[in-house]
Amino acid sequence: DVQLQASGGGLVQAGGSLRLSCAASRSHIDDYAIVWYRQYPGKEREGVSCIDSGNGVTYYADSVKGRFTVSSDNEKNTVYLRMNSLRPEDTAVYYCAAGTIPSRCGTYLRSRNAVTYWGKGTQVTVSS
Repeated sequence: DVQLQASGGGLVQAGGSLRLSCAASRSHIDDYAIVWYRQYPGKEREGVSCIDSGNGVTYYADSVKGRFTVSSDNEKNTVYLRMNSLRPEDTAVYYCAAGTIPSRCGTYLRSRNAVTYWGKGTQVTVSS
């Protein structure tokens, strides 16, 4: 099993930046795909970004392409989501999750039910 802890959320003005962190409780996160989701009030979680921690291949939802960057520091067992040019519509609770098949990032982005492990969320609020 792996436990995940997301952090780094906060309040930022539109156009600003935040970096979220997802710390894993065990080594070898390169055995997993690490996925970022976000959830608006009353809505289902949607996939934002995913990284195959084994080979570094990354995936993004269209709504964040060019603004968000996901990266992995396998020595620290941590995945980061750098969020630039933030917009009020990025306001949500952000979660990180792990899927056990690193090559299935595309599937994990489309279906939150496909991942195995979830961390608690971190609130991101972007003011206009």
